[in-house]
Amino acid sequence: MTVKQITQPLAGIEVVPGEAIPEVRCTGAWTVHGIAQMEQELTAFPWPDGKELVIDGSAISSLDTSGAWLLLRTIRFLEQQGRRIHTKGLRPEFDALLQLLAAYAGKPESAAPTKAGLLTGIGQWGWNGMHGLFDMLAFTGESATAMLRSFAQPHRIRWRPIMHNLQTAGFQALAISGLLSFLMGVVIAYQGADQLQRFGANIFIADLVGLAMIRELAPLLTAIIVAGRSGSAYAAQIGTMKINEEIDALRTIGIGTQDLLVLPKMLALIIALPLLTVYCDVTGVLGGMLMARSQLNVSFGVFLNRLAEAISLSSFLTGIAKAPVFAAIIALVGCFQGLQVSGSADSVGRQTTVSVVQSIFLVIVADALFSVIFNWLKI
Repeated sequence: MTVKQITQPLAGIEVVPGEAIPEVRCTGAWTVHGIAQMEQELTAFPWPDGKELVIDGSAISSLDTSGAWLLLRTIRFLEQQGRRIHTKGLRPEFDALLQLLAAYAGKPESAAPTKAGLLTGIGQWGWNGMHGLFDMLAFTGESATAMLRSFAQPHRIRWRPIMHNLQTAGFQALAISGLLSFLMGVVIAYQGADQLQRFGANIFIADLVGLAMIRELAPLLTAIIVAGRSGSAYAAQIGTMKINEEIDALRTIGIGTQDLLVLPKMLALIIALPLLTVYCDVTGVLGGMLMARSQLNVSFGVFLNRLAEAISLSSFLTGIAKAPVFAAIIALVGCFQGLQVSGSADSVGRQTTVSVVQSIFLVIVADALFSVIFNWLKI
């Protein structure tokens, strides 16, 4: 039994002579099997001159997506040269396929975009920064509104997540924050001991360590530790939930992200950070006291007596008053950056890094503003 193989005529293109408007006829099978050869032929084809050109497709025996795309690309190429292209003779199904591809292709191909200049880059960076700032302010406003609504209706407050975050952000941070604060007190006392010995002012080591730790370093150091430890965890947790579409599921069943995810973290940090600051005050002073004893022969009793005279209640409360503001900044930035995650796990890591950098930056800016305000108020 003999099987007769039907072969499609090869695709081709030719100029039709004797026409008022130059005409080019497409012939054969414009399919994927001969697309490479046809593309080479189109590249070397001598197109007739003229502002208008007619492409006749009546002799096209078959046309698939690859051939239609090649034909459309050829038409777009000729249009970019300033020609007006007319098509005729295409079968209805071929014409429908060409129109479908033209609708998805959009505008004609343009040249590759040039690299943005310095001023363009600065402008784009500033514009994106302004958009991010407005989004952050809107998120802060939503969080403040949700907090006021929760205070007006205490039954809305979710105490279990708050207690869980108190444990993870507060209790579990005691070791690292206490150790770093202790070492900071040791460093301050060690650096100041040599200078104070030269003037016979050994006792003033208590003033140096006490004021530096209680007014500035303890709240700032604690906030930086919490930003790197808890703020990044908030961003990673919420970002992972967003990628897994858990946040969309919560919204579907009517649970707001503010009430469940943001407020418990923020309230827990507002409670935990002042307590951690007091703890770091104690450990920092303890480190300075041990170094004063070993370097300057200042006994513990003398150190504590001088510390009581040097540190006033206003100085102590000055350091404590910064902590809730730092806590709100860390929680808001961490949660906001977590909600900005999109796409993949790479976005989680990127937004987590951004949350830590922004939190530390804003905490330092807020500390500088506190210093200016306290100096203006003579505190």
